[in-house]
Amino acid sequence: MKIVACNSNRPLAEAVAASLGLPLTSASIRRFADMEVFVEINENVRGEDVFVVQSTSYPANDNLMELLITLDALKRGSARRVTAVIPYFGYARQDRKSGPRTPISAKLVANLITAAGANRVLTMDLHAAQIQGFFDIPVDNLFAAPLFTRDIQERYHGRELMVVSPDVGGVVRARALAARLHTDLAIIDKRRPRAGVSEVMNVIGEVEGRHCILIDDIVDSGGTLCNAAEALIKNGAQGVSVYVTHGVFSGGAVARVGASPIESMTVTDSILATEAVRISSNIRQVTIAPLLAEAVRRISEESSVSSLFN
Repeated sequence: MKIVACNSNRPLAEAVAASLGLPLTSASIRRFADMEVFVEINENVRGEDVFVVQSTSYPANDNLMELLITLDALKRGSARRVTAVIPYFGYARQDRKSGPRTPISAKLVANLITAAGANRVLTMDLHAAQIQGFFDIPVDNLFAAPLFTRDIQERYHGRELMVVSPDVGGVVRARALAARLHTDLAIIDKRRPRAGVSEVMNVIGEVEGRHCILIDDIVDSGGTLCNAAEALIKNGAQGVSVYVTHGVFSGGAVARVGASPIESMTVTDSILATEAVRISSNIRQVTIAPLLAEAVRRISEESSVSSLFN
C-alpha cells in the first residue's frame, strides 16, 4: 500500500499515513510558469495499491486538476489499483438541474475522476447520497456522525440536548444523530416571503430550556446556521452549538460565525483550516485522520468498511 498526498490538505494526508505507520510516497506536484499542473511520482508504484488524498476545496478547479493528473500519472505508472480519497468532494452541491440549461456538475466530476484512472473513491458526508450513483466504480461514503456523537457526549454530558436540523433537507442527517444521542429532534423551517426579503425562521419543536445542537454537512457563508442559531435563542434555547463536517468558510463566514450566538462550531479537518479559522474563538476542529486511515486499511485488506458507519 502507498499513500500519495496532493497539495490541498497535506497535514491530513500526513496524519492518515502516520496512523497507518507508512511514509508518504515521494511525489512532485508543481506548476509550470503558465500554471499548468505537472505531477511526477518519484517511487515505483507498479502493482501497488495506491491511495491519493486530495480534497477538492478552494481553489476547487486547481485541486481537482491536481487530483486528475495524479490519478493519470499513477495509472500510467502501472499501479494495480488507485483509490481517490476525497475527504471533501467539491461540486457536490450541483447534483441536479436547478433550472433550464444548467449542468449537473457533480456527475461531470465523477466522470472525470473515473476517466483519469480511479478504480475506487473514498469520501465523507457527500452533500447528496445519490452522488454515489454518479460513479461507475465503487464509492465508500463515510459519515462524521459517530465522531460527532462521541464528541457531543464528552462535551455536553449532563445537559438537556435537542438536535436541530437547520433546514428541511437536512432532516435525515439530524434524525440519525438524534437517534445516536437518544434526544429529541427539532427542525428549522426557513422561508423567503419574496425576492430580496430576509428569511423568516420558524422553529418546529419545543427547544425552550434545551441546549441545541445544529448539524449540517457544509458551512459555506454561514448565513443559514447563524440565522438558525438566532431563531433558536429567540425561542428560548439555553445555548446553541453547531457540528459541521466540511468547513468551507467562504467570504466573511468566520467573522459572521464569531458575531453570532453560536457557542461553539465544530468542524472536521476535511478542508485545511485557514488562519482565520485557526484563531477564531468559537470554531474548533476535530480530526478525521484515524477514521480515514482505518477505511484505507480495510479497503487495502479487502475487509468490510460498513462497520465504520456505526
